[in-house]
Amino acid sequence: MNTAQDIIQKLDLLPHPEGGYFKETYRNPTTIPASVLGNGYSGDRNYATSIYFLLTEGNFSAFHRIVQDEQWHFYDGDTLLLHIISPEGVYERIKIGNDVLHGEVPQYTVPGGYWFASEVIQGGNYSLVGCTVTPGFDFADFEMPPRKDLVSLFPEHKAIIEQLTRI
Repeated sequence: MNTAQDIIQKLDLLPHPEGGYFKETYRNPTTIPASVLGNGYSGDRNYATSIYFLLTEGNFSAFHRIVQDEQWHFYDGDTLLLHIISPEGVYERIKIGNDVLHGEVPQYTVPGGYWFASEVIQGGNYSLVGCTVTPGFDFADFEMPPRKDLVSLFPEHKAIIEQLTRI
């Protein structure tokens, strides 16, 4: 059986600013001009990007948002809990995994502009997923605010925001 450390080493994953480990695996070489992308983009973007993303027990990906849609694909390990807050404040928890008969989905798309965080299900060791972003990801499109800012936007979700933010 794989261990998180084996996967981190074999896939050459690096620490991610939001938590966990990642490696970019694909960046389409063709770009979309900023002039046709619409609001929210500060420059041209590649058509698509993909990464491996691994979370370990006790670690989490802190609440953040990006301009683009982000599709999550489950690969290995334990169920990943994806926590989502829409711009209107609607909270949803999605189980990403292979046990479709018990409510898990092997892939899920977070709409652009939604706040989201993730963690390994309680009692799990790690989750290995892939994330595909279109138009392609750029850190200029990434926002990870302090806890107090998110709580002020969504006071009704204070508990989950405090659990899945670092500052």
